[in-house]
Amino acid sequence: MSDTSSPTEPDVRELADIPAVEVISRAAVMLMSSAAEKLGLSDPDPDESPRRDLDEARRVITALAGLITSSVEYLGPHAGPLRDGLQSLQRAFREASAHPDEPGKGPGEKYTGPVY
Repeated sequence: MSDTSSPTEPDVRELADIPAVEVISRAAVMLMSSAAEKLGLSDPDPDESPRRDLDEARRVITALAGLITSSVEYLGPHAGPLRDGLQSLQRAFREASAHPDEPGKGPGEKYTGPVY
């Protein structure tokens, strides 16, 4: 038997060995982080953030909503916090918009229902 890892390489798990709930949760967290950045929430004054891009934020939030909504039955205890994070991002988007979408028309709301 030969060991293919060297002492200097970090341990890397094979994707096949990672439970689906962990893969889905990690993807959701990455989408949440991206949406927060695109909303300018990582800056002291989001309204003045040079990173704010509401068109991009809309896309990421919609993808996040689709992922969470379609995966909720598999997420177990992770479902609540992920849904709460999604709703926070949807509200932040609404607040950041100069002309907010009608209820039910905001990013991801076709999957989640209206967010006020």
